[in-house]
Amino acid sequence: MTPPISPQTLTFWRRGHAVTLDNVPADRTLLEVLREDLHCTGTKEGCGEGDCGACTVVLGEAVGGKLQYKAINSCIRLAHSVQGMAVWTTEDLVSPKGELHPAQEAMVHCHGSQCGFCTPGFVMSLFGMYQNTGGGQGIDRAQAQVELSGNLCRCTGYRPIFDAAQQMGSLPLPAGCGVNEPVVVAALEALGERPAPAADGAYMRPPTLTRLLQARAAHPQAQVVAGCTDVGLWVTKMHKRFAQVLDVTAAEELRRVETYPHHIAIGAAVSLHEAYAALVSERPPLKTFSQRFAGLPVRNSGTLGGNVANGSPIGDSMPLLIALGASVVLMRWDAKRKTVTHRELQLEDLYTGYRTNVMRADELLCWIKVPRPGEPSPQPSPRGRGSKTMRSANGVNSLPLPLGEGGGEGLPEFLRVYKISKRFDDDISAVCLAIRLTLEEGKVSTISIGAGGVAATPVRARQTEAALLGQAWNADTVMAAMATLRAEFQPISDMRASAAYRQTVLGNLLQRFWLESQGLQAINLESVSMEDLA
Repeated sequence: MTPPISPQTLTFWRRGHAVTLDNVPADRTLLEVLREDLHCTGTKEGCGEGDCGACTVVLGEAVGGKLQYKAINSCIRLAHSVQGMAVWTTEDLVSPKGELHPAQEAMVHCHGSQCGFCTPGFVMSLFGMYQNTGGGQGIDRAQAQVELSGNLCRCTGYRPIFDAAQQMGSLPLPAGCGVNEPVVVAALEALGERPAPAADGAYMRPPTLTRLLQARAAHPQAQVVAGCTDVGLWVTKMHKRFAQVLDVTAAEELRRVETYPHHIAIGAAVSLHEAYAALVSERPPLKTFSQRFAGLPVRNSGTLGGNVANGSPIGDSMPLLIALGASVVLMRWDAKRKTVTHRELQLEDLYTGYRTNVMRADELLCWIKVPRPGEPSPQPSPRGRGSKTMRSANGVNSLPLPLGEGGGEGLPEFLRVYKISKRFDDDISAVCLAIRLTLEEGKVSTISIGAGGVAATPVRARQTEAALLGQAWNADTVMAAMATLRAEFQPISDMRASAAYRQTVLGNLLQRFWLESQGLQAINLESVSMEDLA
């Protein structure tokens, strides 16, 4: 039975003034509001799942007195989540005299459009890049490729579009095309001073953690959302309806990444882009993997907390976090004692089955705690083994160096994450395997392995860890562990890969990890130069 939908008012900033819409249902998407309510048909509807980028718009949010720009997919973003923000669409870039913004003009000069359907999305991603680089300055081809990975082109190919990204900074900005940031920031701050929506409204977005937990306790049946990058698909593809939505992204305490001596704590409202930036800053080898997690518009909307709480067996974050020894903090409002209570558990212990977990109906996942480099992660039996590690500048082995070198106090952790998918960018994994290793006197001192795509939940390879722990790190040990890893899980066959393929790849990836640990670089495309190929 379809639940009754209670509408409420939505207000955001666009084209120099506040736009207020009444009777907007809680589960209406931003794309529906733009195209159907505001008749902004320049923003296109393509895949309806955040994969093609035709629906890309740019959001502006006032943070610390400055404007932050994010290109996002409007097709899966719930409209009420942009309450109090600024919104730009492709129609907003043209000057009052009809002159084109440099992002648009560069596409014309470089012949970056053919059928034109995807072009508005590309232009908006270029506009976000333009604003975030001081007017398109210093953009190289590598950056353009990363930031446009969420926009698909089926006509011209990407070369002219990458050319446009690099050339837009050299084009003049017509009068009326620029953003008066102080004015917009002041306007957004004024919108933020308006009374918050009712605590029991159709779309609840409480500004503090306490009020968020109180709302969860009062409305345990409400659909919890963070960036909507998965729940949005339930609306567009499964045609689900939600009478009440609870959005965690406005709670100020959960919008931060906090650094402590032994761990970092990532709030549930921190975007995937920002969360991975924090992880990469401490572990540089994760950079390429972080960029392969969907396209930038999805990473700008989605949150690490939402990815973990969602618990998809093919969610790429969880194998990595499991390998890093991450834990989660679950919180709830205790109405009897009128206080907030919490409990903490290892991430792999959160899940009970396919998209099911141990959280109570009134609990929310609020923090993800990730040990810093050099900190030991929980190990399988035998327990109590010490781990002596020598920390490099950032505490992690960032290059494929032989683990047999160094001696003395041992070596930093050796970390790799392997994502196997049909496309390099913006694709879902068939298999994801994350391995974290340290050695002591040539033997495996600590080992943690997280896997995705091989079971009903993201899992830790406990049997394989036990087979490796305390053993000499050599080819014979690895060959035996490969067989253990292949036998530890019973994956299914689906449209992405067969069960036999997944089991074979699991073992192969462990062998690849061994070869990289011995300094073999030719198997790692990130480390191969044109000179090596020649």
